[in-house]
Amino acid sequence: LKPSKLPVALVSQLRHLARHNFSQGRMALHSSAARAAAAATGEFRIESDTFGELKVPSDKYYGAQTMRSMLNFDIGGEHERMPLPVIKAFGILKKAAAIVNKEYGLDPKLADAISQAADEVIDGRLESHFPLVIWQTGSGTQSNMNVNEVIANRAIEILGGKLGSKSPVHPNDHVNKSQSSNDTYPTAMHIAVAMEIDTRLMPALKKLHDALRTKAHEFDDIVKIGRTHTQDAVPLTLGQEFGGYAAQIQYGMERVKATLPHLYFLAAGGTAVGTGLNTRIGFAEKVAEKVSQFTGLPFVTAPNKFEALAANDAMVEVSGALNVLACSLMKIANDIRFLGSGPRCGFGELSLPENEPGSSIMPGKVNPTQCEAVTMVAAQVMGNHVPSLWWQQRHLSS
Repeated sequence: LKPSKLPVALVSQLRHLARHNFSQGRMALHSSAARAAAAATGEFRIESDTFGELKVPSDKYYGAQTMRSMLNFDIGGEHERMPLPVIKAFGILKKAAAIVNKEYGLDPKLADAISQAADEVIDGRLESHFPLVIWQTGSGTQSNMNVNEVIANRAIEILGGKLGSKSPVHPNDHVNKSQSSNDTYPTAMHIAVAMEIDTRLMPALKKLHDALRTKAHEFDDIVKIGRTHTQDAVPLTLGQEFGGYAAQIQYGMERVKATLPHLYFLAAGGTAVGTGLNTRIGFAEKVAEKVSQFTGLPFVTAPNKFEALAANDAMVEVSGALNVLACSLMKIANDIRFLGSGPRCGFGELSLPENEPGSSIMPGKVNPTQCEAVTMVAAQVMGNHVPSLWWQQRHLSS
């Protein structure tokens, strides 16, 4: 048909759509020949979502929704991408959901392929396929779909299918089965934070605590002057001083541990608003059990899904404990820097490690760089606590 033979209103709509797609830098290929010619270059393939078609790099597993997010939220760059621990947590969740859905009737062939692809996400083998930054919708929908698309396309590849075909594995119908971004993203956050606390934070704090305790014993017989208001006060031992630092870290560890019970509550199974719409009875409990099995941590399904989806109190609680810990570390670092001032015209009570030159103009000068770096990191943690309070009020999310 020639354009003149089409209804005027339809022609107008088509022209408007074409202009809109062009202005947005998006790809709207209307003929199969054009699609085939474009795909033949090997540089990209055509994927689609409910908004239309988009170019996607041919060597990437993500699809149209991920690509659209990159177009819409070109903010921050690589250094502000979604943290890999969150991506890994998503992989754990998607694997757990696939196994449980298999029990409820999902084709075993599809479920096994999804599980295999999720394992590759968990192992970090697909890191380059998660390009999205943290700046996106507050519900994390784009990152949830990024994971869904990557796992779906990798599963399709495992099964011998064509990338982008959404067959035999569909990102929504199969990978995201019985799930919503509203329950998967809070679940992934809880998994990621709990695992980071267990595998990285607590071991590091224990190492620091033990080092401070060792120094406290080593300095037990060294008597020094105590100070209040930076003025001379009464004597104490350097060991007692360091014992106080060790206690601060010990109490900080206890505060962080006290937040874990609520962090172990998972929102998975609440779906869109907490009612569990589109899930099978027992799905939430089974998914939490699988996540616990995969991580070795005592995750359970949240007893109240409405709280789990509508609030982020557990995350604010963790952030609060980290905020106190940051205050403790800043105090310790500042004290050690102060007591190590000098070496000739300061207090000079402590001899700090000499790790690098400290000045571009004064030869031989060495600075307490480690102490200063600790205070900077502590300030960052304190700053991070403020938006967590705002986010808890749902001003920054769904």
